[in-house]
Amino acid sequence: QVQLTESGGGMVEPGGSLRLSCSASSRTFSSHLMAWFRQISGQEREFVALIRWGTGSTTYADSAKGRFTISRSTAENTLYLQMSELRPEDTGVYYCARARSYSTVPRGYDYWGQGTQVTVSS
Repeated sequence: QVQLTESGGGMVEPGGSLRLSCSASSRTFSSHLMAWFRQISGQEREFVALIRWGTGSTTYADSAKGRFTISRSTAENTLYLQMSELRPEDTGVYYCARARSYSTVPRGYDYWGQGTQVTVSS
């Protein structure tokens, strides 16, 4: 029932920053979680970060810690991923997703956006 739409992807130089957005078509319940996953070429989709919608509590993959920040606007039903100190290995398609309970694997999420391409290259 919920449509998720990512935006903000593009090409940046190594060391640069980018902010991704994910807009939800309807209200996100406080009990739900929202997450960012990414799919690097030739790899399985992997967890990046999640946030508990109601409390704002966050969890990060090791690859994202210290460089990426997940946040949300409850009023605007929008999820964000602020990415800094980007590296070429961050290149891939980034997806937002919604889960009803805590999970860091794709099968735990019931709604997905279409993905947005992030390319880190000089």
